[in-house]
Amino acid sequence: MFDLGWTELLVIGIVSLIVVGPKDLPLLFRNVGRFVGKARGMAREFTRAMNDAANESGVGEVSKTFKAATNPIGMAVDELKSTVTKVTRDINPVNFDPTSETGKLAAERAEESRKIREAAGQAHTQHDERESEDAMNSAGDNDAKLKTTRPEIRE
Repeated sequence: MFDLGWTELLVIGIVSLIVVGPKDLPLLFRNVGRFVGKARGMAREFTRAMNDAANESGVGEVSKTFKAATNPIGMAVDELKSTVTKVTRDINPVNFDPTSETGKLAAERAEESRKIREAAGQAHTQHDERESEDAMNSAGDNDAKLKTTRPEIRE
């Protein structure tokens, strides 16, 4: 809107000091501040009213449609994501006929997947147990070292 730098503000301040005088200058700045505040409030209220009217009339949805139309790659990616979601939701071993070849293969894969998850869970549990045992042994060793180097420390 208005581009005022420090030099322009300095010139305005000096001119207003000369024209208005040092006695009435604070009153002038206070009134200018009130005027600018009222103008900003009116502009903010006008913008809010325009946005509300646009939302009520559905302009926001139309602008989203235009943005989607101008970005065909994004629209294609969104469509692809929704299609993949639908397909993966529909591919469930329960949905196949268990007597068909596809049903048998799906059941086998589901069983293998379950076994892999169980094995991974057991391996994770064993790893955690080993880590806790190592930590306990290390703590015991450190405690023993501390007691031998500092005999005044007792249990």
